[in-house]
Amino acid sequence: MIQLFMKRDTVRPQLSTRQEALLGSLRQLGVANNKTLLESIRRRESISRVTLIRDLHQLIKTGLVKKHGRGRGVFYQAETGVLLRELDPGSYFEQGPDQRVIQPQRFQFEGRQMWDQIFSVDELKHFGQLTDIFRQHLDVFTESAVKRELERITIEFSWKSSRIEGSTYTLLDTERLLKEHREAPGKTREEAVMILNHTIAFEYIWSHPKHFLQLSLKKIEEIHDLIAKDLGIEKGIRKRPVGIVGTVYRPHDNQYQIREAVSDLCKLINGFENPFLKALVGVVGLSYIQPFADGNKRTSRLVGNALLIAFGCCPLSYRSVDEGLYKKAIILFYEQHSLAPFRQLFAEQVEFAAGNYFL
Repeated sequence: MIQLFMKRDTVRPQLSTRQEALLGSLRQLGVANNKTLLESIRRRESISRVTLIRDLHQLIKTGLVKKHGRGRGVFYQAETGVLLRELDPGSYFEQGPDQRVIQPQRFQFEGRQMWDQIFSVDELKHFGQLTDIFRQHLDVFTESAVKRELERITIEFSWKSSRIEGSTYTLLDTERLLKEHREAPGKTREEAVMILNHTIAFEYIWSHPKHFLQLSLKKIEEIHDLIAKDLGIEKGIRKRPVGIVGTVYRPHDNQYQIREAVSDLCKLINGFENPFLKALVGVVGLSYIQPFADGNKRTSRLVGNALLIAFGCCPLSYRSVDEGLYKKAIILFYEQHSLAPFRQLFAEQVEFAAGNYFL
């Protein structure tokens, strides 16, 4: 069995309470100059400009903060500032897509430093403990018991992932379709095929765990081919622009840019040691890049599970996810590059999977 955490990607530097507060202020502000930061900190405690500059230099040295510009134009940005910026989906989506102001620059999936603080040390430790329990149970399960649990998580994943994409099948409808080969009355054939394709793809990634120890565009395309079968979806990298319902964000619109973005994403993911970080970045990254004409988010969730399974972790069914919140969390990353809502959702699904499958 592959070790869950072969080593920590980086060790978080020891910061003083004041430096932690400064870093927190920068994450909330996104970017700030000396004056703005000084005003923010002084609302909580007394601090001199000299001390502020010294703390900023220390944070820059540790790689947690970046300095931009020169002279009076200098401003600072926390490396994880945008990614961990807390945004309330409720208030954010009160405005329609055409009224919201989105990040002007595309998100670049490169450089590991900014990802190191996505999960806290305590979260990673907890995920590791949950995975140890999952492996212990899997080791003593009989072949028939594993088959039963795999069937259950496959049904629930196929149902929920399809629901996120607009399927009207209920969980019971899905169970009848997969166990008894009975399509639900009043539903379209396409809905049934979508669910069946999920099942085939899930069984494939479960049966070929080592295949996904290293991620590549070819392997992502393999999963997409299974998801797209008999649905009239063009296979391979899309050849034309694509729009996304509910947002004005537009992904790359030519094959060269798309291939380069996916290559950067795979390189980033393969550089991580933490399988949960691999999976999280795989899901949001492929959703953001939208490399295919359709089926991108379905493919992304399967890629995330393929990475978890490859490293001996329990896959996620997303059974308890609210579809609306899932879509909003993804759109917040599209528009604001804020990963905080989806990070929370993902962590909750790790906890849910551990408490419901292979027990």
